[in-house]
Amino acid sequence: MAEDSSVSTAPPPEVQAPSPAPVAEKKEIEASLPAPPSVVEESESPVIIEKEEPPRPTTPPQESKSLAAMMEKDESFFSPLPSAAAEETGEEMAESVVSKEEVVVVEAGKEKQIEEQKIPQTLASFKEESNIVADLSDFERKALEELKQLVQEALNTDQFSFPPPPPKEEEGQSVTPQGQNTQEIPALSSEPTLDTPSKAEAPLSESDVSTEIKPPPPQESKVEEGTQSKESQEEAKKEEPKLASPPEEVSIWGIPLLKDDRSDVILLKFLRAREFKVKDAFIMIKSTIRWRKEFKIDELLDEDLGDDLDKVVFMHGHDREGHPVCYNVYGEFQNKELYQKTFADEEKRMKFLRFRIQFLERSIRKLDFSPGGISTIFQVNDLKNSPGPGKRELRLATSQALQLLQDNYPEFVAKQVFINVPWWYLAFYTMISPFMTQRTKSKFVFAGPSKSAETLFKYISPEQVPIQYGGLSVDYCDCNPEFTVADPATEITVKPATKQTVEIIIYEKCIIVWEIRVVGWEVSYGAEFVPDAKDAYTVIIQKPTKLAPTDEPVVTSSFKVGELGKILLTVDNSTSKKKKLLYRFKIKPFSD
Repeated sequence: MAEDSSVSTAPPPEVQAPSPAPVAEKKEIEASLPAPPSVVEESESPVIIEKEEPPRPTTPPQESKSLAAMMEKDESFFSPLPSAAAEETGEEMAESVVSKEEVVVVEAGKEKQIEEQKIPQTLASFKEESNIVADLSDFERKALEELKQLVQEALNTDQFSFPPPPPKEEEGQSVTPQGQNTQEIPALSSEPTLDTPSKAEAPLSESDVSTEIKPPPPQESKVEEGTQSKESQEEAKKEEPKLASPPEEVSIWGIPLLKDDRSDVILLKFLRAREFKVKDAFIMIKSTIRWRKEFKIDELLDEDLGDDLDKVVFMHGHDREGHPVCYNVYGEFQNKELYQKTFADEEKRMKFLRFRIQFLERSIRKLDFSPGGISTIFQVNDLKNSPGPGKRELRLATSQALQLLQDNYPEFVAKQVFINVPWWYLAFYTMISPFMTQRTKSKFVFAGPSKSAETLFKYISPEQVPIQYGGLSVDYCDCNPEFTVADPATEITVKPATKQTVEIIIYEKCIIVWEIRVVGWEVSYGAEFVPDAKDAYTVIIQKPTKLAPTDEPVVTSSFKVGELGKILLTVDNSTSKKKKLLYRFKIKPFSD
């Protein structure tokens, strides 16, 4: 016989159901994957391979060391995550394999022997560092100041200008309307004494020697004076702009560099992506600025790319720490028409890439880059029905997007949660794991289909989780104007073979509205009102009914209360599995 447990809730006029206690981030997944030694750690001398040794056949010296290049070369590699696997790895994945490719091969072999088809688990959960300068270590603060100096010098000398400076060195050359450079004027003005005498001497040798020709010397001096004055004027013109022109203004993600403390947050992202190596971070910044101009990011923001992929990637709600949540739904590509329309040829793949970059740029512009603000995104990657390793077109698009994102969008992911993970993706992760730093892997969380909702609730409140992923949140345009993400929900775990009762105490005449959900159902649900008066009868609101997984995921009910009493919501879990119960309610004034 099932055990009984009850929860009593006494609502004031404005009720807020108790929020579940935050769950420690370290309990992320069910199984553990021994983390391979970070390939960027210089101290691992036992596995360093000397240059004297002949190169291993699996790692030729000229082989690309980025994950994107590896995926593009090996057609057995596949990642359905053009946004996810790139943004969180960021620059760390490229850094992790530089100069130690052989070590990765040795360690990867050991990794596969230890773990087979288990859901990987990071040994340490990632915790975001502070962007407040006062909270930085002395080493980090010094690196930030050095990077700011390099950026300031670059702004003063127009190093971020595009196209690059070569044309500026030829400012003395005039440009014809056809765009051709001509050096006739500089030749005359810079070396008049070489050309003029030669032209004057030729006629003298052919003419009568007794003929006296005196005008040329004065003309020569005039030409010299004129050309010298032109030279001085041109030099003055060249010097004036250098003295008068203000430093170049460059913005990244809408934030002008070195204008306020938001710029520090931007620079810290590049520094962390390059492990606080100042010169490497500065090179990365210059490369990112150049790419943004070549890709025409500012124009892309306002471009209309259609709405075909709105269900593939979308923003919805926030996690428990306030990060906006981005959902990537790759099962949508099971639609053959959508797949062909998105990946059939290079032009379509480029449009998909532009859409993904546009979506990311628009999302980043909504972040708070103040030192204490939220400047990262929580990523949820739904792999249910995701196309498998055989989809070459998707793999090509993935590789291309991965390279761009890891090179130009550092440190924008707070957490990467993979839900509905299939077996083949675990094998893929085992293959790419050695190419990731421990910092990157600490952001990863994996959950199989049966644990997906439970895993999401660790990081996102149920009222913020979309209804299709086990939560209570729906699109406002669809239905249910009664509740929004601002209305908190209570989360209860119903043990196997137990009966759970939620008790809502009513203190006044009112109309009570509630939502209840058991993830996956397979339980019996009933509701009743029990008056306080001893001689009153219990009112059956909902007769106990067995609900299946195919039934409506959320049950919404209301009841007009004319006397004091309590509402009892009963869930009978007769299965051998624990169930997740969610509910919330609100009180409306009663009018006769």
